[in-house]
Amino acid sequence: MAEENYTFPFTRIVGQKDMKLALLLNAVDPSVGGVLIKGSKGTAKSTAVRSMPQFLPPHPVVKGCRFGCDPNQIRKMCPECREKLQKEGKLETVMAPTKVVELPLNATEDRVAGTLDLEHVLETGKRKFEPGILANANGNILYVDEINLLDDHIVDLLLDSAAMGRNYIEREGISFSHPSNFILIGTMNPEEGDLRPQLLDRFGLSIEVHEEYILESRMEVIKRRMTYDADPEAYLAGCKDELDELRQKVAKAKEIVSQVELDDTSIMMAAKLSGHFKMEGHRADLALMRAARANAALEGRNRIVKDDFVKIAPMVLSHRIKKKAFENTTFDVNEVRTCLSKF
Repeated sequence: MAEENYTFPFTRIVGQKDMKLALLLNAVDPSVGGVLIKGSKGTAKSTAVRSMPQFLPPHPVVKGCRFGCDPNQIRKMCPECREKLQKEGKLETVMAPTKVVELPLNATEDRVAGTLDLEHVLETGKRKFEPGILANANGNILYVDEINLLDDHIVDLLLDSAAMGRNYIEREGISFSHPSNFILIGTMNPEEGDLRPQLLDRFGLSIEVHEEYILESRMEVIKRRMTYDADPEAYLAGCKDELDELRQKVAKAKEIVSQVELDDTSIMMAAKLSGHFKMEGHRADLALMRAARANAALEGRNRIVKDDFVKIAPMVLSHRIKKKAFENTTFDVNEVRTCLSKF
C-alpha cells in the first residue's frame, strides 16, 4: 500500500455519527450539495474527509483527458473530448480512483479556476487554457479546511461550480468551460468566525461536531489512534473487511438512488418542514428531498419514509434558520417529529 494511502480508517472514527452520515449521503448523491462541518480542532473533521476514498468506488474517465471527463456524460464533456469524439467516433475509458483535492487558503482565483492565455489566443487564434484546482476536482472531493477564512469571492466561485457542475472562465471576451462535478466539503472552527448567511444557505448540509467527554469514548479514541500510529499498515489490514462492506454499501446505494420514488407524500413532508421552519427560497426543500432520498438508498430502500426526514432534517435546516445576533439556539429534532406527526 502506498504511503499516501495511509489514512486513519473512516470506520474506526469514534462517535461523530452525524458527521459520518453527512459525508456518506454526499458520497451516495453529490447533488445533496456538499457539507459544512463545524467544530473545534481535534474532533476528527479532517481525518473523516481524507478517509473518504477508502470507501468510494472508482469512476470512469476519458483516458488522457486533462479534466477527467465522464465518458457517459457526452453533453457535459470538455471541448477537447467532444472534438476527439467527433473525429474518432469513440473515446478510450479508464477507471480512476476517487481522491481528495485540497484547496489551500492562499489560493488565487486563477489557481482555482484556471487561466486563459490571451497572448496565445491573439497570436494563433486558438484558445489555450491552463487547468486549475476545479479541473483536478472533477469527479472527486474538493476539501477546504478553515473555509471560513477563505476569501468570500473564492467561496462563491466554488459554490457556483459545485451547483452547476461546470467551471466557466471568461477573460477579455474570450471564454472557456469544462466539467467540474465534485463533492464540496468545508471544515471550520466557529471560534474563528462564521460564513455569511448567503454562503451558508448554499451548502446542502451542515453539522456540528463536539468533543467526546464520556470517559470510555475518550479512552477508545486514544487506544485506536495509538495502535494505528504504531503500525498503520497492520491496522488498516485489520479493518479491511469493514471498509469493503462499507464500500459495497455505498456502491449499491449509488446504483439505486435514482430509483428511489419521489412520491407526493415525501414531497409534502419536505414542503411542510420548510414551511414550518420558515425557510427562504427553495434550496432547503430540494436539499431535504435529495438527502432523504440518499438516506433511503443508503439503507437499501426504494422509497422515502418519515424517519429519513427525522434523521436528515437537522443537517439541512439548522444552518438556514434565521437567528438573532448572539443567539445560539440548538436545533430540536422533536420539533421535526411533531411537524410530521400526521404522516
